[in-house]
Amino acid sequence: MGQYIDIIILLLVVVVILQKLRSALGTRPEGERTKLSDESAAKIFDIIMQEAEKNKLKEEKEEPKEVNLSETQKTLAKIPNFEETNFLSGAKKAFEIILSAFSKADLETLEMLVNKNIYNKFKDIIEKRKEEGITAELDFIGFDKAEIVDAKISKNNIAKITVEFTSQQVNLLKDKNEKIIEGDDQYIQTINDKWTFEKAITSTNPNWILVSTKK
Repeated sequence: MGQYIDIIILLLVVVVILQKLRSALGTRPEGERTKLSDESAAKIFDIIMQEAEKNKLKEEKEEPKEVNLSETQKTLAKIPNFEETNFLSGAKKAFEIILSAFSKADLETLEMLVNKNIYNKFKDIIEKRKEEGITAELDFIGFDKAEIVDAKISKNNIAKITVEFTSQQVNLLKDKNEKIIEGDDQYIQTINDKWTFEKAITSTNPNWILVSTKK
């Protein structure tokens, strides 16, 4: 773009110079005036083309500006075949499925999607609820946000990606008589969670496993 601006400026200069030349040569014979004007215009045109070529070469030699990537982006770039949009889409689906499975006490589904530590924590809560005759109900409304906020790769090539979710939910706990003991069925909560998923970057398995949940 810079070279075209320079050319426009030079063309304006040419117009001014030619106008002055015509004015100065106005008292000369017609043939001489035409000759001098043509020669002057040709010289100035050559100058314009030379300047344009110089500017073009200068722009071609300039190094492209370096894109400043965050540490998280640099880490994500090291994960083979990683595509952020696809990952976040899968993370959101996993979030919904895991919450639903936990609410329904579906240990079989949870076992496939979370690591052993998270599974045992969920299992303990589910079993305690059963003993007390408590049931959970979840109405998942949707996401306000799902964003990658951290990424790391360990020395043994395990990638860990932390996603911050902001979602709207209605969560209830009911006793054995179906009485609500926690939550409000008329109130939609906006909940913030930070979940960390991990996967070996050398694995051919595309699935990421939930290894940490934080508020």
